Amino acid sequence: MAYAVSGYREKSPGEALGQSEAFLTFQEQISRVAPIDRPVLILGERGTGKELAASRIHFLSGRWQKPLVTLNCAALTPTLIGSELFGYEKGAFTGADSRQAGRFEQAADGTVFLDEIGNIPMEVQEKILRVVEYGSFERVGASRPVHVDVRMVAAANVDLAAMARAGEFKQDLLDRLSFEVLYVPPLRERQGDILLLAEYFAGRMTYELGRDHVPEFSLDAQNALQGYDWPGNVRELKNVVERAVYRSPDPMIRKISFNPFVSPWKDRLGDGIAGERKKADKDAGAATEIVDGAGLAALANKPLKEAVSAYEKFRLSEALSASRFSQKQAANCLGLTYDQFRGLKKKHGL
Repeated sequence: MAYAVSGYREKSPGEALGQSEAFLTFQEQISRVAPIDRPVLILGERGTGKELAASRIHFLSGRWQKPLVTLNCAALTPTLIGSELFGYEKGAFTGADSRQAGRFEQAADGTVFLDEIGNIPMEVQEKILRVVEYGSFERVGASRPVHVDVRMVAAANVDLAAMARAGEFKQDLLDRLSFEVLYVPPLRERQGDILLLAEYFAGRMTYELGRDHVPEFSLDAQNALQGYDWPGNVRELKNVVERAVYRSPDPMIRKISFNPFVSPWKDRLGDGIAGERKKADKDAGAATEIVDGAGLAALANKPLKEAVSAYEKFRLSEALSASRFSQKQAANCLGLTYDQFRGLKKKHGL
């Protein structure tokens, strides 16, 4: 399946695309809860599209003609979150030269989306709870309450229930926010969507580069995309595909680079290498002493079981390193099932 490049002018960059069962089920859940004027909590891994889900909830609700106001709580210091949400009066603090409306006032009669809500300090959570329960709050530096009608949608990529049990998130607020809890499916559970999204992102990138051809992925490239574990989900897929398109000299994309941090030179940045990579490289190095070059002769002189074990360990370590430590992709590279790969990995202590 391929898209015509000219069609990307009309596509919205915020459009959610998919045809897998997991994706369609999630969209159905959004459609069902959107018209119900209650808080919604969206949970999911990074890069899965939680903000897109919140936007869809707003525009399918009765508030769709009113503002949708977003705040990424992870982007602000704890001291600034309160003034951003509730606003402040003139003279409330140094630099407050005039009254400023907060996000709740800006979203009057509409929707407030609080992304990464787990980063909000406890004292601010108490004020948010009052907004959810009573629709009122006080600006920073004010004594009179402000009344506002807003719908709350919040999102997190952490376990808020566990945080509440540990006393790190207010249980009462979690109870109020969780009228409905939606779990965004990770990309690895949306196998039918990976190539669909890849072709879409590739077409958009081609249009942006001003090229007049429709990009296609070779069979090897398709297998690589579908075999990867996608820890960064749709956001990572977009980045990987766009990088592949711009690097490709012709319309057929044959090479996929999952890890842009592979130096073409001898790596002397040892202190910055992740512990998992260090261990895998160490394991691979130990096996390589036996397998590479002149070591083949030594391998031939070893007992059969020991030689086979050394070669297996070498191939497993090599595949893990080449696949950026995605066990699923490493298994595909070696022609093994995921369970077979994990069994061998455990056997060799990798």
